[in-house]
Amino acid sequence: MNDDSIRLAAFDWLQEQVALKGDALPRELLIQGFMYQGHQVKLMGPKGIWKPKVMQWPISITTVPNSPYDDGAFADGSWHYKFRGTDPYHPDNVGLREVMNQQKPLIYFFGITPGVYVPQWPVFLVQENREHLSFTMVIEDQVKRLDAGDPDPVEIYKRNYKTVSTIIRLHQRSFRERIMEAYKSQCSLCRLKHHELLDAAHIIADKDDLGDPIVQNGISLCKIHHAAFDRHILGITPDYTVKIRRDILEETDGPMLRYGIQSLENTQIILPHSRNDRPDRDRLAQRYEQFKRVG
Repeated sequence: MNDDSIRLAAFDWLQEQVALKGDALPRELLIQGFMYQGHQVKLMGPKGIWKPKVMQWPISITTVPNSPYDDGAFADGSWHYKFRGTDPYHPDNVGLREVMNQQKPLIYFFGITPGVYVPQWPVFLVQENREHLSFTMVIEDQVKRLDAGDPDPVEIYKRNYKTVSTIIRLHQRSFRERIMEAYKSQCSLCRLKHHELLDAAHIIADKDDLGDPIVQNGISLCKIHHAAFDRHILGITPDYTVKIRRDILEETDGPMLRYGIQSLENTQIILPHSRNDRPDRDRLAQRYEQFKRVG
């Protein structure tokens, strides 16, 4: 069977699954894959570099759930994918090298929580770095075939920008899913459990030195309470007590303000069951100081 035709069929199948189930897909579905001309094409297997039996070269690479931003980003905006083991001539590494040489597109599965992956395609390998035992990959809709000579710097910038922005989006999705899991998909202030109405709120913004995308720097909040938290209408003390800004407490308005905001004064937030997932008190203290300055 034609390798390229199977890749295109895999992309079409993934597009259908994302449209039906959202961009986070379960591992079981990806392992099962799809049928192509009477043959089962599995898109994921026990190895990070995966080649279905019916294909000549690998079709996907996978990063398992891991600490955010610990995945090999280079300073120039590119991203590397590690060899299997340390032998450049291991069959899996040889397969990826051939995929790179032929500029065949891959699927990249980014693990956001155990058993859940966000697929990104097409991904192209553009360089091999044997010193770091890795391939450099770019994530884009189409790789421009550059003529011989110096690469176009504008094209390189656009290519790297898309790769970096995609990586950031994947990490943001990973942060959200881990927060939702820790808080059992409910607002920590009002217990609202509609997943589509919940946000993973940062305690310290990600642009800050302490703004790591870790569960201890996040709180599950509904969209209303997230907006109130971001605009310092409400604050959370280091001992997990909700405080409402004084002028808001004195304001007279409808039932949403009275029951949705003002009634939270001096209540305790709902905490994750695991102590390791609970909001970091030092980060809360820093954020609460901002709240007090505004109030």
